[in-house]
Amino acid sequence: MRPPPTGVVGPARATHVGGTALSAPALVAVVSDEFLHPEREDRTVGRRRLLAGSAAAGTVAAAGCLGLDRGGDGGAEPERAPAVLVFDTGDATVSVIDPDANERLRTLHLGASSSFPANQHAPTLTTDPDDHLWLNVDDGVRAVTVGDLSTAASISTDSGFNWQARTPDGEHVVVSAREPSHRQVRIDAAPGSETFGEVTARIDRADEGGVGGADGPRPCDITVHPDGQYAYVPDLGGDTLTVLSVDPFEVVRQVTVDPATDADAARPWMGTVGPDGETLLVEHDEGAGTESVWDLADPAVPELRARLTTDDGLGERPLTSEIGPDGERGYVFTPGTDDLTVLDLADDTVDARIDLGGSAFTGTWDPDHETLYAPVRDADVVAAVDPGSDAVVDRIAVGASPYGATAARVRPAADASAELLADVAATGVELSASGTTYCVGECACGHGERFGPDAGE
Repeated sequence: MRPPPTGVVGPARATHVGGTALSAPALVAVVSDEFLHPEREDRTVGRRRLLAGSAAAGTVAAAGCLGLDRGGDGGAEPERAPAVLVFDTGDATVSVIDPDANERLRTLHLGASSSFPANQHAPTLTTDPDDHLWLNVDDGVRAVTVGDLSTAASISTDSGFNWQARTPDGEHVVVSAREPSHRQVRIDAAPGSETFGEVTARIDRADEGGVGGADGPRPCDITVHPDGQYAYVPDLGGDTLTVLSVDPFEVVRQVTVDPATDADAARPWMGTVGPDGETLLVEHDEGAGTESVWDLADPAVPELRARLTTDDGLGERPLTSEIGPDGERGYVFTPGTDDLTVLDLADDTVDARIDLGGSAFTGTWDPDHETLYAPVRDADVVAAVDPGSDAVVDRIAVGASPYGATAARVRPAADASAELLADVAATGVELSASGTTYCVGECACGHGERFGPDAGE
């Protein structure tokens, strides 16, 4: 496995206990910068926690003595088969789902989590065990090898708020890093490249300022057109939709977005381009939430087509969205009403609302783009939604507080020690406080402003 590139922040070194790899800070709580990671708690290691962690380490060490180290399942290998990967933010695990059978195959301890993994083009770019998933972790983004979930590169953006998308050709990862950076970053994501994992370009945007006293545009989310030439950034603090050219990496257009309600700002925060490249959906944190629909007949010049509000039947607090394979229907995750709002993109109306039985903030299609998977954070399940019937057809139990999801054509290898660590984490023992994603609880791009512990105060 190639080490992280020189000059790039790498993962914690592994310590082997009884033949089992444990991350170096496995029993040490991390006190993070409050501004970079507002969702984290300031924690110190008390005697009870230390004893519990020591007991967990003893259990893992015993497992190592029994030969349950990495690959201990009789030399288990990754399987080239479709998978949906769900990041359980409550216990830093990854649940691997078989989308053909709609069942959980295994849950593996990762020691990190991702609320918004890059999922737009992931299935076509993760067909080999050495290919990479791209996650938002700590104060940057991380490349994880899909076959064994090892860290291939870790890049700091100096912000705890990060969203990333990979270009369809797999050459680049483009990142929106919100405050304090107010920055767009481009990273070399080409496998085998001598500069893999290095920042190849950046756009510093703080000087643009923002509305309502914001100290910058607060770029929030990023989505890439299927032609790979353009990326779209909703600016939460700028009330703008910014169009980027991927290469050269530069701003080519900014569109001012006006409120659709009596709110004082439009607050665009998340967005999704459809697989046909014709439509862009953008979610807005204004009022109870609104949705805008943009025409991309000219990908460099998005044209506003419609604005939908709760008066049109939209669910509350629209957060993220996915678009169906034929581009005719949009699926907006509306956790404020614990449902999924279905849009008819032929006439830009609300067509249906699907009860998810809890709050889902994000979702992903399976590799064949046939079923939509929605992690229901407050129920510890993933709802499998059939777009043909607009119904939940399965509910799959996963780890604690599932949030982000992506898909691949490789299933991470079974790993007895990682599964044992997942079982230990499920008991409430915190094995590591490193490698978190800032969205651990009910948060989003605006975290505490809408979904955090102080929401509504």
